[in-house]
Amino acid sequence: MEKQKTVAAVYTGQGLAEPLKAVFQELLPDVRLVNIIDDSLIGDVVRAGHIPPSVARRLVGYYHSAEELGADVILNTCSSVGEVADDARRLIGVPIVKIDDAMAAQAAAQYDRIAVLATLPSTLEPTMRLIQRHADAAGRSVALVDGLAAGAFDALVSGRPEEHDRLLLETAVRVAAEADVLVLAQGSMARMEQKLREAIGKPVLSSPRLGVERVKAVLEGLA
Repeated sequence: MEKQKTVAAVYTGQGLAEPLKAVFQELLPDVRLVNIIDDSLIGDVVRAGHIPPSVARRLVGYYHSAEELGADVILNTCSSVGEVADDARRLIGVPIVKIDDAMAAQAAAQYDRIAVLATLPSTLEPTMRLIQRHADAAGRSVALVDGLAAGAFDALVSGRPEEHDRLLLETAVRVAAEADVLVLAQGSMARMEQKLREAIGKPVLSSPRLGVERVKAVLEGLA
């Protein structure tokens, strides 16, 4: 009998764990999903405006823990720290999948003008760099449109989700006018994907499902 596969999902905040669990139950119901959540990480990144060395060290420690608990694949769920996952691959003996990698690759391959919607500069900038890297690797020229929804993150953490959603929607409509596709930089925005698509009348890409599909493909490759 084949041993049950284990995926360890590493989170820097609380918001995405439940929605992502539902995607795993749909796409990978037989996989053991282990969540490692340290919500101090994103707070430290937001305060610093970049990834401090202490956050990078803790993250690599969690990847090591994931490997030790028997993970076949590690899923890095936070776009703000994706570049730490890139560096950590040299140190960790199991594949690390970045939740937004497949989304960035699809955007870079299929669209010329790409708007990136985010509530934090610390998420927006790495996501834009990731899309640009995929475009460069594919030999494509793309135009990236900055869709920072100023004030939305503060509204969310202050318990004003309606204001967060309104600011996201307004920003999406504004930047989509200059783009062929809207990319949602934060996985937690996926719940608004349909509403945003209806509001802008253009394709919208989010990371959770595409990220789990990538995990599934990596697991199948290991088999």
